[in-house]
Amino acid sequence: MRIDSHQHFWIYNRQRDSWITDEMQVIQRNFLPADLDPILKEHQFDGCVAVQADQSEEENSFLLSLTQKYPFIKGIVGWVDLRNEKLPHTLERYTSIEKLKGFRHIVQAEQKGFMLQPEFIQGVALLHQHNFTYDILIKESQLEEAVAFVQKLPDQKLVIDHIAKPLVGSNLSYWKKYLSAIAKHENVCCKLSGMVTEANWKNWKAEDFTPYLDTVFNVFGSKRVMYGSDWPVCLVAAQYVQQLKLVTGYIQSFSESEKEAIMGENAVRFYNL
Repeated sequence: MRIDSHQHFWIYNRQRDSWITDEMQVIQRNFLPADLDPILKEHQFDGCVAVQADQSEEENSFLLSLTQKYPFIKGIVGWVDLRNEKLPHTLERYTSIEKLKGFRHIVQAEQKGFMLQPEFIQGVALLHQHNFTYDILIKESQLEEAVAFVQKLPDQKLVIDHIAKPLVGSNLSYWKKYLSAIAKHENVCCKLSGMVTEANWKNWKAEDFTPYLDTVFNVFGSKRVMYGSDWPVCLVAAQYVQQLKLVTGYIQSFSESEKEAIMGENAVRFYNL
């Protein structure tokens, strides 16, 4: 099964979606399943995982409502307040919803130390009890903190979004050091997603990403890496087919079983699709 493990849907709201700056004008509009469906079919994908873009439980309801009409949405990564004392009750309520696979917090927008708050770590640890996953969304500068975070959660299924957002084109020694440290933990996977938006949007080349892809595969191997488009956010720097070719071009010499794993089977296993 071919799966796009990371994309988003939204009905654009300028106030709520203020992170979509005027520099990103191309995505200042609605993006819904009817827009993505033909793109996935064109590239022979069987489905996708829709990831939260807004930090509210209303977002969960919105995304889950889309799954009722569009069965190609195989799973949802939603949001809950992982520091809330009522979290156990909230998770109990969500456990019976088959398409809700896990949760994410937009840690990239938080202050230093956020991930290491005891109540946050306890909240993420609770996800394991309900078979929920957790997506780690961070910037490169937060990687050292993420190592300590991961060390405290040996049983939780974790995945690094967007290869931890390295500053493509700059010195990669810091990123490589701490991503490698995270990869030593077998419960952590990594998404090949969101790469083009970390490069020069208008002037990137495929070879710009080679050292980053080399590192990801060297430290995670092919069984803990999954393709994700980050559509429609990727559109600020590339069309769907362009970002897709970055991955398929890089893995063209891999075995067929490795390609199948990277392009879908790893996501199926991780998210229990």
